[in-house]
Amino acid sequence: MNDVLLVDAPADGVRRVTLNRPEKRNALSPALLTALLGALRAHDADPDVRVTIVRGAGPCFSSGYDLSTSLLDGADAAPGDGQWARQANDNWFGVWDLAKPVIAQIHGYAIAGATELASACDLVYVAEDARISYPVVRVASPPDWQYHTVLLGLRRAMELMLTGDAVDGVEAARIGFANRAYPAADLEEAVLAVAIRIAGIPSDLTQLNKRSVHRAFDVWGARAAIRAGTELQALAAHTESSRRFRADALDAVKRAARGE
Repeated sequence: MNDVLLVDAPADGVRRVTLNRPEKRNALSPALLTALLGALRAHDADPDVRVTIVRGAGPCFSSGYDLSTSLLDGADAAPGDGQWARQANDNWFGVWDLAKPVIAQIHGYAIAGATELASACDLVYVAEDARISYPVVRVASPPDWQYHTVLLGLRRAMELMLTGDAVDGVEAARIGFANRAYPAADLEEAVLAVAIRIAGIPSDLTQLNKRSVHRAFDVWGARAAIRAGTELQALAAHTESSRRFRADALDAVKRAARGE
C-alpha cells in the first residue's frame, strides 16, 4: 500500500486504514485521496473484509484538502465551473454507495474537506476533545459536499454555515454529526468494538441494511440537496472574496480557523 495510507487488520473481518501524512496533518492530497478511495473499493470486493475504519496518524484526523497541491490533478468530473465540487461529490458519494460499512474515527481535529470525508462514512465516532469545523465558509465559499443541512437540520446547519465556528466532539455528537463521543484515550478501543460487532454480521445482510437507510435518505431528497450545492460552489468562485482566497488559500483557511 502507498505509504501515504497504512492498512492493518485489527480483528477478523475488520480493516483499518490510516491517513499517513502526519507531517502535513493528514491533508487530503490527490495521492492520498486516490489511495484511500482505492483501498475502500478493494475492501468492498474482498470477502474477508466486512467493515473498514478510517483514522488519522499523528495529532489529528485530517486538516482537510491539501491546498498546496493542484486539487484537480487526475480529476475526471465534467469540466467547467463547479468541476472541483462535482469531483468532491463523486468521491464522497463513492464512499456513501459502497456495499460495506465505513467508520470514521476522529481525534484531534477534522477541518473542511476532512469533515466531508467523515460525513460520507456510515458511522462517525469522535474524541470528546476533538474539534470539528468548516472555516472556509468565512473566507471563500459554501462546502464542496453540502452535508450540513442534510445531517444537522436547518437551525444547526445555519449557525455553523454563518459562523464557521468549530464544535467539540461532545457537541458534534449532540447535533448529529457524530454517533458518539468518547474520552480520547478510549476512542480507538470503542470504535474497534463497534467494528467487531458489525463484522459479526454477514456482508450480504449489512449491505442491504445500509442501503435501506440510504435509500430512505435519497427519497427525502438528501442526494439531490448535496448535488445542488455544486452550482453554488460554481457561483462562489466568481465572488471577490473567493478571488482573494485563491491568492493565498492556505493562509486564509488558517486565519479563518483561528476565528480571524
